[in-house]
Amino acid sequence: MPHSSSYRRILHRMGYYNYQQGLIYRHLNQHSGWDSHLEHCRDFILKAVDKVKPDSITVLGSGWLIELPLADLSERTKKITLIDIVHPPEVIEQSAGLRNVKLSEQDVSGGLIQEVWNKAGAKTFFNKLPSLETITIPIYEPEEDPGLVISLNILTQLEILPEKLLRKKSRARDEDFISFKKEIQEKHISFLKKQASILISDIVEVIIDAKGNKIENNTLLTGLPSARLSENWIWDFDLMHADYNLKKSQFKVAAILI
Repeated sequence: MPHSSSYRRILHRMGYYNYQQGLIYRHLNQHSGWDSHLEHCRDFILKAVDKVKPDSITVLGSGWLIELPLADLSERTKKITLIDIVHPPEVIEQSAGLRNVKLSEQDVSGGLIQEVWNKAGAKTFFNKLPSLETITIPIYEPEEDPGLVISLNILTQLEILPEKLLRKKSRARDEDFISFKKEIQEKHISFLKKQASILISDIVEVIIDAKGNKIENNTLLTGLPSARLSENWIWDFDLMHADYNLKKSQFKVAAILI
C-alpha cells in the first residue's frame, strides 16, 4: 500500500528522499571503488539462497538494487518481495519485467520513523524533548510470511535519520544515543532470528588520514547471532574524497546466514 501524502511529507522533512539520492550519487562518485563490495554481496546472497532453497524471499532495504542479484534470485524462487521506505522510479521500472517480484513501501524499523516524528517533530529550540525515554523502539512485523529474509546493508542505517532529528529536537546526551542505536540494532536482529535470514552489514568504520593513520569506530553496537554461513570483507566506501577532505573511509563488513 502506498504511503499517504502526510506520511510522505514526514519522510521529506526527515530527509529520506535526499538520503536515498545521496547513496546512489556516492556510489557513482566512487567509480569502481564499490565494485568488490557489491560483488561480495551478490555472491554471498546467491550462496546462501542456494543453501536454503526458499520458496519466497523478502529483501529489507532493497534500495537501488546495486547489491542484489535480482534477476538471478527471480530464477531461484517463486516470489520476491522488495521492501524499502521508498522505491526509486528506476527500481520500479527495473522490477516491472519480473513477474514474481513485488514492491512494498514499509518502514523496516517497524514504525520508528512515525514514532520519532510524533514525539519530536513539532519540538522547537525552546521546547526540546528532555530525553529519549519516551521514544518506543518497535520491532518490525511483516505483513505476511517473509520466507528467507535478506537484511541488506541497513542494520546500522536504520538509526541515522531518526538520530539526526532527535539531536536537533532533544536534550539527550551522547550516551543516550548510543543506547538508542544499540536497541534499534538489537530489535532488528531479534526479528531476523525468527526465521532463516541473511544479514549483510558494516560492523566497523576505518578512517584513514593523509598520513595513513587509521582510526576504527564500531558501527555495530551489539553482537551478531551464530551463523550457518559467514564471510567478511573490506568495503572501500570513500576512497575518492567525496567528502572533500583528505580522509578516506573503509568499512569492515560481515555477512551471515542465520
